[in-house]
Amino acid sequence: MSVPPAMENSSAYGYQGAPGWQPPHGAPPPVRRRNSPIIALVIVLGLLICGGLGTAGWLLQKDDKPDAGGPGQSTAPTTTTGTVPDPQSSEDARFVGKGQCVRNEGSADDSPDLKIVSCASGTYEVLKRVDGRTTGEADAESKCSKVAKYTKWYFYDSELDSLDFVLCLREYDVD
Repeated sequence: MSVPPAMENSSAYGYQGAPGWQPPHGAPPPVRRRNSPIIALVIVLGLLICGGLGTAGWLLQKDDKPDAGGPGQSTAPTTTTGTVPDPQSSEDARFVGKGQCVRNEGSADDSPDLKIVSCASGTYEVLKRVDGRTTGEADAESKCSKVAKYTKWYFYDSELDSLDFVLCLREYDVD
């Protein structure tokens, strides 16, 4: 088989297009671009995205399901050898509500320490609890001034205004 004269010199470079075309003498062969870095980047990003989605799905499913022993395994309740005390309600006045009683176990003026107790003689009944920001004594007195039969007030002022409250109190009567 004979090769046309125009194609003889192009065989070193491969077929380059139209018949009769020849690369210039002394010119280097055309550089072929490689897409491997871009392809590698796309593959790595795809794997990272798939891994992230898989982890997120696993975490979401893990939170929804109670801990089980797996398929075919029974989940018998575990027993402890020690005794666990029952949770006890707090006696702290921060958790008192209307109708409950408190007793001051601190000093009356300098540092009162109110504790929730059963209503009895010598305790104070909470007539109203006002949650929210308080600025001190004058504010507590003004918040309780509209409460009928109140005789004392107590305010709790913390650095976080959302924890502040005022208690409007009256001495508890046994009758």
